[in-house]
Amino acid sequence: MAHPYRVYDELRRESPVSYFEPTDQWLISRHADVNALLRDRRLGRSYLHVATHEEFGRPPEPEFQEPFWRVIRAGMLDVEPPVHTRLRRLVSKAFTPRMVESLRPRVRAIAAGLVDAFVEKGGGDLIAEVAEPLPVTVIAEMLGIPDQDRHLLRPWSAEICGMYELNPTLEAQHTAVRAASEFAGYLKTLATERRRTPGEDLISALAGIPELTDDELVGTCVLLLNAGHEATVNVTGNGWWALFRNPSELARLREDRSLLPTAVEELMRWDTPLQMFERWVLEDIEVHGVEIPRGSEVALLFGSANRDPAVFEEPDRLDVGRVDNPHISFGAGIHFCLGAPLARIELIESFGALLDRADTLELRHTPAWKPGYIIRGLESLDVSAAG
Repeated sequence: MAHPYRVYDELRRESPVSYFEPTDQWLISRHADVNALLRDRRLGRSYLHVATHEEFGRPPEPEFQEPFWRVIRAGMLDVEPPVHTRLRRLVSKAFTPRMVESLRPRVRAIAAGLVDAFVEKGGGDLIAEVAEPLPVTVIAEMLGIPDQDRHLLRPWSAEICGMYELNPTLEAQHTAVRAASEFAGYLKTLATERRRTPGEDLISALAGIPELTDDELVGTCVLLLNAGHEATVNVTGNGWWALFRNPSELARLREDRSLLPTAVEELMRWDTPLQMFERWVLEDIEVHGVEIPRGSEVALLFGSANRDPAVFEEPDRLDVGRVDNPHISFGAGIHFCLGAPLARIELIESFGALLDRADTLELRHTPAWKPGYIIRGLESLDVSAAG
């Protein structure tokens, strides 16, 4: 989990399509295959629109998980057309290029405030004090979550995301169910209030759409929170750790801020925040001569695809000026990340604020990776900072 990239090299060279018995998945490791399968409509994030669990040869989920899946399967990420098409069309109105760009001054101001406080106290945990609060504050403001409730969001999100790891423990499953239930109840109450007294926020807008069910509103808001900050937090933490290990690239970035857009793309590629996405095989497929039957699950290894030498020159080298960079950290196909433009703004402003407002940033301790595999991030990043 801490050092997967050598294993990915071996997979790409020797077995680009391989069955992994412990998780009952087919591992897909090359960029071209991952990219193609993300766009292939013979695969889906779910199979429940075409078959029951039993018809698909899969055991039904335990009954206690029902509140969790009710929330998750009401969001667009875990459904397929036509439901996905309808939900994405409704939500995408809040993520037009003009709308997202209009958020940049506010994102810049939040980043500046967080970094100023961080530098003033001489540093600390860069993840907890800068990386996490920035995207959580932005998405909370977009949704219209009251200030006094925002401290609830990050714990709920982290606990819900625990279910996405491979073979989560029973304790993690129960924790995710509880968090999903609490968050759903909170959002339904808030949506009821906004229907009575709407504001300019996203929950008010969603609550005013008659064709959106309560479950769909909740599922959409939970997805926007989770997707709207989880990866951004880890790109920031992983990215600074990468720069500390590559001081010449950090020096390039300090010297030339115009490299920030390409640097952000490169940091997403070099240490991918979401290492794997799963898809269900809805019709028999063949990849590199290997037949993968209907009912199988494929594990698309984003982290491996983003280091594929067939696509990236010197893929193991961090290059903040890399121009030809078709990484797939935001996915591809109909489930391509709706919030990608906002994530890019947040990352550029966050890295820019730290470079502009901290004359020195130095790592105090070698960080440790969190134990999860799919969501790749550090436990903390202890940094000293001086203005």
